Amino acid sequence: MRTKNLIFDLDGTLWDPRATIIKIWNEVLNKHQLINKDLKPEDMDQYMGLLADNILKDIVPGISDRQVHEILSEIVQHENKVLRIEGGILYDDVEETLKALAENHKLFIVSNCQDGYIESFLEYYKFNSLFTDIESYGRTKKPKSENIRLVMERNHLSPENSVYIGDTQTDYDSAKANDLSFIFCEYGFGKLNTSDYEPLISNFSNIKLHI
Repeated sequence: MRTKNLIFDLDGTLWDPRATIIKIWNEVLNKHQLINKDLKPEDMDQYMGLLADNILKDIVPGISDRQVHEILSEIVQHENKVLRIEGGILYDDVEETLKALAENHKLFIVSNCQDGYIESFLEYYKFNSLFTDIESYGRTKKPKSENIRLVMERNHLSPENSVYIGDTQTDYDSAKANDLSFIFCEYGFGKLNTSDYEPLISNFSNIKLHI
């Protein structure tokens, strides 16, 4: 077995949290009178995997940095609580495949989300025992490439037997910055700049064919 360590992105790779998250964003943004009409789940597609402050600045042009901090603090607090209760939508075969992979591999998550977000995902689905380590932008304030490096360093992972699995160009670039192989989840939210990238998977269970 060549690949021992599997490092996953979260949104667009393991689950789709949009329906839960969009309710919270609409509630907070309407409370502060920052939008004229509610956002729809599909409105978030272009933002999945990006940093929350950049998302908010795009949705509300001209918003001040101070207000960005205040609004996001409120959103994050609500998101982490609600996701622990309501969860999101797991992609097909994720639960079964993760449990099977964990028998012979070490599993990790590195995401551009806030601190507590990955923990909410793991707690809702009772996946804590499946994963060895996690890291997020919200905890370190570092870009994804550096957070992947942190996870690799503290768990003594080698690029030769590790792979990053995600659904965006940022995921691909972050993997390559760490000399990691990359598996592209084409069912997710993003696209790659190259149209003929391999390996790609259209169902999560197909990961087993590429490790």
